[in-house]
Amino acid sequence: MSDAKSPEAAAQAATPPASPSQEVAMPARAGHPAGLEGEVLRPRRSRKRLILPLVALAALGAGGYYGYGYYTTGRFIVSTDDAYVKADVTTLAAKVPGYIAEVAEPNSHVRAGDVVARIDDGDYRLAVEAARGKLATQQATVERYSRQIEAQQATLAQARAQLTAAEADAARAEADFQRATQLAAAEYGSKQRLDAARAERDRLQAGVEAARAAIATAQANIEVTRAQQEEARGALAELRTALARAERDLSFTVVTAPVDGVIGNRAAERGNYAQAGARLAALVPLHAVYVEANFKETQLARLKPGQAVDIDVDALPGHTIHGRVESFAPGSGSVFSLLPPENATGNFTKIVQRVPVRISIQSPVDEGALRPGLSVVAQVRTADPVSASKELAAR
Repeated sequence: MSDAKSPEAAAQAATPPASPSQEVAMPARAGHPAGLEGEVLRPRRSRKRLILPLVALAALGAGGYYGYGYYTTGRFIVSTDDAYVKADVTTLAAKVPGYIAEVAEPNSHVRAGDVVARIDDGDYRLAVEAARGKLATQQATVERYSRQIEAQQATLAQARAQLTAAEADAARAEADFQRATQLAAAEYGSKQRLDAARAERDRLQAGVEAARAAIATAQANIEVTRAQQEEARGALAELRTALARAERDLSFTVVTAPVDGVIGNRAAERGNYAQAGARLAALVPLHAVYVEANFKETQLARLKPGQAVDIDVDALPGHTIHGRVESFAPGSGSVFSLLPPENATGNFTKIVQRVPVRISIQSPVDEGALRPGLSVVAQVRTADPVSASKELAAR
């Protein structure tokens, strides 16, 4: 067989193939009219020419939607993700030392007045009984002084009566002495009788002085007894205070919950010895949680109390909680830190400070859904009409 090619085959091999974008002359197919033989067909339109306009329209619509949202709402939103759920946690501590006899279970719900912990109260009950005994003894001492004063007042009355009798006898003796003196001067009476009358007068005068001294003694004894009674009353008051303190210490052996809440961070176990002031547990009022958002100082100018806040909790995805701005901290967080910054020395780098803002929860939320420490995103609506009306009323 010969390898030589015909002139038609060589020409066909030298002709390059047609590209898809070039017009191609198709031969007539069987069944088609002969007039369509050699007709030129156009290629299909590319999909990109259809998709690009659709994408542009979608982008334009989305931009318009978000632009309208920003113009009407977004530009009035002040937000921060430096926000957390908080609560006024109460630290329960032992007021008196002793062994723990009973303690509430961790994470248990308690109400105000419920017993959280009990300390062994044996020693404190004995102290109360001892204080009561001393108080009763001292009370008896005060009563004894009262009876002594009454007896001494009777003695004083007796001394006054004796003084009256002594003065009467002394007056009679003085009269007898005067008569005896006159008789002796007239030589009608003996000298012996005059001496006897003089001695009787002097004796009775001495009795008057003795009666007066007895009155003074009785009065002094009454004053001394009254002073002793006042001293005993002072000691009685001290013993009453000691009894009140012993009873108070006894009451401190029962640690109760001051508010409703949940027991957390329990540090005491049954049988442990608790020192005075030792922390026993923490009481978290889950029904009174709030949000503390740390806004930048550049955002504070637009924030005012009463403005509505949308709160997104990381632990509750898709659930927005409503709140209101309640108050502002009196200083930035760095002011109340353990080691406040000192910018008066060395190099200085300005850092935007943050101020804690307290936000109250307005939406009804199941107790326990919000727990202290959870992260949230707070968005304050500065154009809230309710806030604007409140501000106008305040002005």
